[in-house]
Amino acid sequence: MFKLKGIYPPTPTPFDESGNIAWAHLESNIDFWCSTGLSGLVVMGSNGEFVTLSWAEKLELIERSCSMAKGRKPIVVGCGCEGTRDTIALCKHSAKSGAAAALVLNPNYYKAAVKDDMLREYYTEVADASPIPVIIYNMPGNTGVNLSAALVASLAGHPNIIGIKDSGGNIVQISEILRDVPEDFSVFAGSCSYLYATLALGGVGGTLALANVLPELCVQVQTYVDQNKHAEAAALQKKLLAANAAVTTRFGIAGLKAAVEMVGLYGGPPRRPLLPLSANDRQILQKILDEAASIVI
Repeated sequence: MFKLKGIYPPTPTPFDESGNIAWAHLESNIDFWCSTGLSGLVVMGSNGEFVTLSWAEKLELIERSCSMAKGRKPIVVGCGCEGTRDTIALCKHSAKSGAAAALVLNPNYYKAAVKDDMLREYYTEVADASPIPVIIYNMPGNTGVNLSAALVASLAGHPNIIGIKDSGGNIVQISEILRDVPEDFSVFAGSCSYLYATLALGGVGGTLALANVLPELCVQVQTYVDQNKHAEAAALQKKLLAANAAVTTRFGIAGLKAAVEMVGLYGGPPRRPLLPLSANDRQILQKILDEAASIVI
């Protein structure tokens, strides 16, 4: 069974100016990330703009990303769809393409019906049918639905559900999950802003937008924890807060793509209707990244 541990970037999907996937740039970006200390890559996560991709684009992106990685890093694929059948289909396609695990966001459109019993059945059906391990994805900021600690704990006993990426940022809830799940269930921070707190409580890694841009600094936070250097981990975490906010809550997808460009990779524009970063905001972002890049470890 694949063991989820370490730092994974939720990789952005590169588009050209016409809005088409820029395959050659995707390959060069993957080559870079595979040369770092990152533990693996996430494809088709929220930062991958998966909601704007057609079904055919999703299938091709899964195939090509797994092929481009060439086994150098495990690939986790965002497979969550509004329908159970579609989610299972993406899990199966990901397995066929060589992915290590499926990151499954909960359905969220019919919010009045999205209760624990429905979600428990959804994740159980998907996990029963998926040829690869399933990772629960809690992203209430985008879905409007929070997966409770009690629900996660009840699902953690399924032999094919191996962990959770929690992007809610509620450290109390994360601590409750860690208290109630089996020891071999992997709990991941969904943002660098609470990576250290999650690790200190017993989490085993994170899926971090900032890891696309400053991979080695993000990895170092976990390395310090693994070395029992908690003061150093906490200090580095604090130094990364401004850069992390810039590529997440402050400037969003456009900020992440601009930041990727600023470190020498291909960012490209976000897919419409999202707008690229303004010139003024790019200057602000560049200054923040320059300060973060000067951190000595």
